[in-house]
Amino acid sequence: LSTRSELSLGSRGGGGHPAGHPHPAGSAKSSATVSRNLNRFSTFVKSGGEAFVLGEASGFVKDGDKLCVVLGPRGPEWQENPYPFQCSIEDPTKQTKFKGMKSYIAYKLVPSHTGQQVHRRYKHFDWLYGRLAEKFPVISVPHLPEKQATGRFEEDFISKRRKGLAWWMDHMCSHPVLAQCDAFQHFLTCPSTDEKAWKQGKRKAEKDEMVGANFFLTISVPAGPGAGLDLQEVESQVDGFKAFTKKMDESALQLNHTANEFARKQVTGFKKEYQKVGHSFKCLSQAFELDQQAFSAGLNQAIAFTAEAYDAIGDLFADQPRQDLDPVMDLLALYQGHLANFPDIIHVQKGALTKVKESKRHVEEGKMELQKAEGIQERCNIISFATLAEINHFHKIRVRDFKSQMQHFLQQQILFFQKVTQKLEEALHKYDSV
Repeated sequence: LSTRSELSLGSRGGGGHPAGHPHPAGSAKSSATVSRNLNRFSTFVKSGGEAFVLGEASGFVKDGDKLCVVLGPRGPEWQENPYPFQCSIEDPTKQTKFKGMKSYIAYKLVPSHTGQQVHRRYKHFDWLYGRLAEKFPVISVPHLPEKQATGRFEEDFISKRRKGLAWWMDHMCSHPVLAQCDAFQHFLTCPSTDEKAWKQGKRKAEKDEMVGANFFLTISVPAGPGAGLDLQEVESQVDGFKAFTKKMDESALQLNHTANEFARKQVTGFKKEYQKVGHSFKCLSQAFELDQQAFSAGLNQAIAFTAEAYDAIGDLFADQPRQDLDPVMDLLALYQGHLANFPDIIHVQKGALTKVKESKRHVEEGKMELQKAEGIQERCNIISFATLAEINHFHKIRVRDFKSQMQHFLQQQILFFQKVTQKLEEALHKYDSV
């Protein structure tokens, strides 16, 4: 949904001129038009990407707001956080307010860089997520575990949500940009008891001007010879990543379904089947006991022990998904949130590339000054660097997370089968003395 706007780029502050200061009159080229997206719901428009590329963003960038993209061995990367930290989420406790009329769950957060614990409710996480998702159009802010209106005080739900929040927190702390963001630091460090300080920090974050189009002003990218990006190469990399995320999303969905189904079978089906076998052995041992022969007592006891072993193995199957499959599904849920973010991020990047192609065509047709087109290309370059840095970060943490989760899964599987083997070996040895 795009159309030709009759507003000249010059009168909209394009090409490096401050907004509201048109180019000198008398230049035919200054009235060049660039197609503007009429779909106000387009991510490219809503994120401020379009306004930034067309040179309409203006704001004062403070030192604390500056973000750097550097060239790493894999291409553009966010500059690492010089003071990395982690934050644990423990002890979800039920608390009340309004003299017990309202109940809620508070989580204890302990950031490693301060060592000071703070308590936060889910609504605080939700507020922070909203701020960050608005502020960073080309950064994948991890999704929070879903809300639940009923049964939210049940032990299983609280435990599952805490694990989801722990993954969320790990991804926040691991991101070089999100981890250093003022709103996130306020969330981690403001004392839970200081309501006034909390509200001040909250208001400050809500008044942040470096959001949307202005966010892109805060990004500095590599300069000098050899630091530029080849637009065709960028397009190819982004297209490759788009295909990758689509395939990953499909396979994550399939694995989640399979793991869910397998866990359900273990908790109900496998447990029941093993305990059926155990029950049948028990019936056999009870039948054998009717023979009243002293020399067969050892056999009867061994068969009864085998019955108990199968009963115990059934319980092991029912408990096992909590150890291995559930953590895999928690990780998949977090990554499905990231994968849902990337179409919008890619859309911003694609919108910027479209503007560059269009401005180049205008220059060739003599409808636009080269300087103005170069300004558009330069600003598109900034979006490209940021997008590629975000893609690189995603791959880096993906490899880290799936490596550790697969190791954990297989270790738990081995432990499980060792326990099963141990039960069977114990039963086997009961027959040695028969």
